[in-house]
Amino acid sequence: MTHVLVRIGSALPLALALSACATARPPATPPAGAPPSAPAAPPAAAAEHPTLYATLWIQTAAEYRAIAWQAYATARSSLARALEDTTWTAAIEQEGTGYGGLPPAIILDVDETVLDNSPNQARMIRSGGEFDPESWSRWVEESRAPPVPGAPEFLAVADSLGVTVFYVTNRDAPQEAATRRNLEAAGLPLEPDVDTILLRGERDDWVSDKLSRRTAVAERYRVILLVGDDFNDFVAANLPRAERDRLVERYRDRWGERWIVLPNPIYGSWERALYSEATDPDAAERARLRLDAMEDLQP
Repeated sequence: MTHVLVRIGSALPLALALSACATARPPATPPAGAPPSAPAAPPAAAAEHPTLYATLWIQTAAEYRAIAWQAYATARSSLARALEDTTWTAAIEQEGTGYGGLPPAIILDVDETVLDNSPNQARMIRSGGEFDPESWSRWVEESRAPPVPGAPEFLAVADSLGVTVFYVTNRDAPQEAATRRNLEAAGLPLEPDVDTILLRGERDDWVSDKLSRRTAVAERYRVILLVGDDFNDFVAANLPRAERDRLVERYRDRWGERWIVLPNPIYGSWERALYSEATDPDAAERARLRLDAMEDLQP
């Protein structure tokens, strides 16, 4: 893919490009050497898992697929306008800088934004366990996460229009090869000559806060869209709830235009914010804090 800016006079080229795209999915059968399934927890224990309903919603609800398609349809609409307007940027890191002559790029998160990891969550629920890095690493190495609905079609259009697609993910640096395999299997575009998968720890200053990686992209490209499922994909996220609320209000004009958010009720910085005032809370304390966070408008 070259970095030639293609001007768009209407939505017709986008529609034609979209009609030629098909969603690719990884093979359904486990690859040779895949780890055995985790032992099943008693049905009653699995039924009480705190992420059961959220995982079921992701996997079974027509509403989830509709929201995902809606998000990427909104991104397609913004893409056309962003390519026409050379003053358009989605990156707060580019505010007040000269970026108009830079080639266009999109920054997306990976997990629950372009790849759906709910099958791994379902395994965890069935086994009655909680997240742990070892089982997550085994899942990543399988490279079998299917694409989020709408992502392959949208990114194929962006790629065909000369937009470089960057994946800024908090997967760890040693997981790059497996992540690349999965993105390719899901039919998502990758640059042959540019490192577009930017992982946590790939450089010393690339920590879980994605600011430094967005800045690295913004130094060389005009960032026209940010797409993610977590506040951290747009601004600093590891903040108390009140500060997060202030920031989401401050940037309200960007949501649905320059910033496209996908739903993720399973995990994320939103949950960590519930525990921000606790020190290393155990499962019982986390459950109490979740209940305390709810508003029931009692008199």
